[in-house]
Amino acid sequence: MVYTISGVRFPHLSSIKKNSSLSSFNDDRRTNAVSFSLRKDTRSSGKIFARKPSYDSESSSLATTASDKVEPSETVSEVTQELDDVDAQIIEIEGQEQTSALSTSGDQSYKADISTMSESLDQGVVQRRIPPPGDGKKIYDIDPMLKSYDGHLDYRYGQYIKLRQEIDKNEGGLEAFSRGYEIFGFTRSATGITYREWAPGAKAASLIGDFNNWNSKADVMTRNEYGVWEIFLPNNADGSSAIPHGSRVKIRMDTPTGIKDSIPAWIKYSVQPPGEIPYNGVYYDPAEEDKYVFKHPRPRKPTSLRIYESHVGMSSTEPMINTYANFRDDVLPRIKKLGYNAVQIMAIQEHSYYASFGYHVTNFFAPSSRFGTPDDLKSLIDKAHELGLVVLMDIVHSHASKNTLDGLDMFDGTDGQYFHSGERGYHWMWDSRLFNYGSWEVLRYLLSNARWWLEEYKFDGFRFDGVTSMMYTHHGLQVEFTGNYNEYFGYSTDVDAVVYLMLVNDMIHGLYPEAIVVGEDVSGMPAFCVPVQDGGVGFDYRLHMAVADKWIELLKKRDEDWQVGDVVFTLTNRRWGEKCVVYAESHDQALVGDKTIAFWLMDKDMYDFMAVDKQATPRVDRGIALHKMIRLITMGLGGEGYLNFMGNEFGHPEWIDFPRTDRHLPDGRVIPGNNGSYDKCRRRFDLGDAEYLRYHGLQEFDRAMQHLEEKYGFMTSEHQYISRKDEGDRVIVFERGNLVFVFNFHWTNSYSDYRIGCSVPGKYKIVLDSDGSLFGGFSRLDDSAEFFTSDGRYDDRPCSLMVYAPCRTAVVYAAVGGNDDSSLVPIGLVPDDV
Repeated sequence: MVYTISGVRFPHLSSIKKNSSLSSFNDDRRTNAVSFSLRKDTRSSGKIFARKPSYDSESSSLATTASDKVEPSETVSEVTQELDDVDAQIIEIEGQEQTSALSTSGDQSYKADISTMSESLDQGVVQRRIPPPGDGKKIYDIDPMLKSYDGHLDYRYGQYIKLRQEIDKNEGGLEAFSRGYEIFGFTRSATGITYREWAPGAKAASLIGDFNNWNSKADVMTRNEYGVWEIFLPNNADGSSAIPHGSRVKIRMDTPTGIKDSIPAWIKYSVQPPGEIPYNGVYYDPAEEDKYVFKHPRPRKPTSLRIYESHVGMSSTEPMINTYANFRDDVLPRIKKLGYNAVQIMAIQEHSYYASFGYHVTNFFAPSSRFGTPDDLKSLIDKAHELGLVVLMDIVHSHASKNTLDGLDMFDGTDGQYFHSGERGYHWMWDSRLFNYGSWEVLRYLLSNARWWLEEYKFDGFRFDGVTSMMYTHHGLQVEFTGNYNEYFGYSTDVDAVVYLMLVNDMIHGLYPEAIVVGEDVSGMPAFCVPVQDGGVGFDYRLHMAVADKWIELLKKRDEDWQVGDVVFTLTNRRWGEKCVVYAESHDQALVGDKTIAFWLMDKDMYDFMAVDKQATPRVDRGIALHKMIRLITMGLGGEGYLNFMGNEFGHPEWIDFPRTDRHLPDGRVIPGNNGSYDKCRRRFDLGDAEYLRYHGLQEFDRAMQHLEEKYGFMTSEHQYISRKDEGDRVIVFERGNLVFVFNFHWTNSYSDYRIGCSVPGKYKIVLDSDGSLFGGFSRLDDSAEFFTSDGRYDDRPCSLMVYAPCRTAVVYAAVGGNDDSSLVPIGLVPDDV
């Protein structure tokens, strides 16, 4: 039995009277502990306090539109000065109160944490610095059209500068501010465990769990004036932790909506007990010898980014939820062999609803327990690094699950703690909650979350999901972006959210210059991939989402109705100087209700005519040919990075359908489920490996395509020239890097002695042929043939050569200097150990 006084937990002493301040809480005694092995939180601290709830309101100073604050003629410096004048008044009123919360009236453990941070800085333990902001003006040189919108952009950058200054003043800088996980949640010291939680709406709080038999009167927490609840649990008399590793824990709060038990917002691990619906938070602090120790350094950032998008749970060939360990041992070597240099992992953050694909996050700091332990995930990432693969995390900061049992929604009993209150805080299409990026503590939480995954798990970067939804108050719903700049810089822009994105990108790149950050934006926001110091949003890459939509649009038409000029325009329609990750299809197209490219092309014939010893149907022949062409031209013209969802490289049949049961609606209707089946929630890698199936040819082509890019680096070459897009012949010819790509999309016409222009004179050889027999083609080309250029301009190129272009083929030619063939990749004969 334990008792508490002023937020400190003491071992049982008969002379201490029981604290009864939470007598209205219902005691719930549960005795079953959860057993695991593995890790602990790093211990350091920062200068911390939580802003008063009044700052986190809908009237946040960060949540104003440009038109409310500045005239277009004002400059960043003028805006910044005005904001600083306002800040000075605010600080004059609030500054002493905030300072005293840190230095005089705070509890001793706060002071100890601040002292620890100071000592760490003095001793050089924490030396990383995030560079100060620039002037934000370079965007006008990059894109002069932006000058017409300098009022909005200067205001936005002024808000960013203002926020950086406030963080410097009140938190000791962005570096310290982004380490909230060292202060909030559970932190371990030599003398015990401190647990802190920001819950300004709660009237009382206590820590409950297996360790105290779920007794809400045992470990009562104290609240400071900023809504931070805290308790310190000293070590047991034998020196052991007051909370054993693997113990279930929750915080019980008396809130405006009643008594509720919640998983701590900063929990590092949570599990769903068998047969139960709610999750339980788990105190995760394994013995030193059980912690995973990273053995391999992070790989260098690749020049050309080739991403294998993946989901751990559905990565098994069997109908089951796969594990981190199996993914590490079975899938990572496959990705390496295929020639990808990056793996992007979905559904890492804990999500109570499996079928959400990981996008309805409930526990932001916890890796999903469905797939294993936190240390299992670390082992996976370390193995990827050993193989030379960078690991990107699909991170969700655009919204959160509305689950009140397991997640952040109504955490302290109020609607607007982490999220906007009312309709603004609800995404009607996603059925989820929307963060208030103008809240100080939300900024701390999300910035710290991004850093946590980089620091603790050694992820190499992120793919930020749903960025379009973040940047606009309409969330991109029922809006068609046309490219008009008024669509980007007006009343519908959520400046708070854009400033947050600038902050998180600056933090990531400042602390980890090699980190890669990709943003999922369909709107085409200008300066999205321009560094923050130059006035941009700061992403490294934008997902080129329009390309996949274009392919689906074309696949619904007859071949005769395709326009090659339309294909080229869509692939190349991106902002100059801003890098894109392009894809022909991602997980979105693989979900139930949609179709993959392979299924659009071959439909039900995929079930009966994919054996190589059986005559293919015309539909299969067409599908095999176009599947390869679509993927190669997408990589060849579409961007500086390429993405493929696992299994689509070999034309995975059917769709993804998560296990689900019948859903009974309030109006009596029933949405049928699939009897909880995992049959279509897996990846049939065995199909791609089977040499007797045509899937194998598609897989081998994708593999050759990745290795071709690895060899020549054409995606990031500055040289790109489209010399032909012939609507009559249905031929596209372009140069990228030192390669010449020839695509003949005609369904019947093959062209002998077809002249194509090129820039480099001399001898050329074929380095990739989609019609090769290894790739399921008809071998209509002699891959050993040599091609010599002729002088004289052709298609506006200085020289030309004659080639054979069979129908529905893609062929890549490389210039060969003299007799040197060492730079050539053998056609479809990439060794297994490459």
